[in-house]
Amino acid sequence: MHYSTKQGTRSHGLPYDPFKSSTIPRPIGWLSTQSKDGVDNLAPYSQWQNLTWDPPMVMFAANQSVLGGRKDTVRNAEETGWFVWNMATWDLREAVNISSKAHTSDVDEFESAGVNKDSSIEAPGPRVAESPVHFECEYVQTVRIPTGNEVSTVDLVIGRVAHVHISDDIILPSGKLDVLKIKPIARLGYYDYTVINEIFEMVAPAASKEELAGLEGRNV
Repeated sequence: MHYSTKQGTRSHGLPYDPFKSSTIPRPIGWLSTQSKDGVDNLAPYSQWQNLTWDPPMVMFAANQSVLGGRKDTVRNAEETGWFVWNMATWDLREAVNISSKAHTSDVDEFESAGVNKDSSIEAPGPRVAESPVHFECEYVQTVRIPTGNEVSTVDLVIGRVAHVHISDDIILPSGKLDVLKIKPIARLGYYDYTVINEIFEMVAPAASKEELAGLEGRNV
């Protein structure tokens, strides 16, 4: 089959749009911010990714709020200059899901999701204490992409990772992260998620020592 994505059409003929279920799995940007008035915010974004590594930079894409206007995470990041990424794991899956609920900006989603706060070092807002890995991200810029649809219009937010926190108990003797112990979750389509409980290794063929070091994140 094939179909056009022209706005206003659903020519795939399926009961559910297959787009989000094709670009999978997607890392979850479980982001905490603080408003300029001191209210803490926590929300998951399934359009999140690393951009580069020196310096490490990341991005997330936020559609507009169903309550109207831009989402609190975007506004808070712009106004305070910071946002924090908290790794979403199998053990935290219910809290991640609860924090996806749209609230007005005066609601503290840490409280509604039932997770504890841990102080950040540089960012004004807290981290999810139960999460094993955190990035404190300094806001760089927002690229706003209008779509002609009020909700699907997207704010692409870029940040520089200024500080990284990693729980000691997920670091293997080799110095690598114990991904199977962490059990990160990722977003699929529909209401579906997946969890990492199996890994395999493939070494890039005919790569130079420098290329392999870059892929491994290793100093040479």
